Amino acid sequence: MLSRIADILLPAFGRLSVTTDPDCELAPGSIISANHTSLADPAVVIAALHRLGVEPVVMAAAGLWRVPVLGRALAREGHIPVHRGDRRAASALDLAADALAHGRCLLIYAEGGLPRRKDAAEAAPGSFRSGLARLAERTGAPIVPVGQAGARRITSGGVVKQLAGLATAPLRRPDLHVHVAAPLTLTGDTAARTARARTAVTTAWRTAAAHLGEPAALAA
Repeated sequence: MLSRIADILLPAFGRLSVTTDPDCELAPGSIISANHTSLADPAVVIAALHRLGVEPVVMAAAGLWRVPVLGRALAREGHIPVHRGDRRAASALDLAADALAHGRCLLIYAEGGLPRRKDAAEAAPGSFRSGLARLAERTGAPIVPVGQAGARRITSGGVVKQLAGLATAPLRRPDLHVHVAAPLTLTGDTAARTARARTAVTTAWRTAAAHLGEPAALAA
């Protein structure tokens, strides 16, 4: 349901385009790793994946499960709450591994949070946490790197700016772009796996951001 809703509603807030690597494959049981820049980007990525025929299970901050209506929908559809800094955090990887074993694609944000910047500009992904690498090692699942750009044009900055951005987005309809790269298999120790995943997602982000003419990607 969330995938369909995102794909239906997103055109009201922005103009989404999607590209893929020639050898891109979103096989069942894949881990999809995307960069996280805005409260809006999960909807952007989910809508893009829906257009490619994929409805992923999403790992997201547990606080979303407390939001009326949304929380019930997340629970009903089997999405996975991440309790950061809590003894329940480890259970999220168990649930993720189970979803992958049942052939579901899993969307994970390895940065573990949003950037603290107030501007709407693009920047390369921040440091990755180790959960993605540990999950890949445990399950042997391929990693599909995804780069998204433009979501900060909908929401970024403080609460007031985010609300204003969301309210004016239907008038502005900013350009949004998602690029899905070819899958890869992580090898090496946890640090090496984490570094390789971040490099791959950064490359996908650079492709997406360059598509929008973002200075940070063009300079790189």
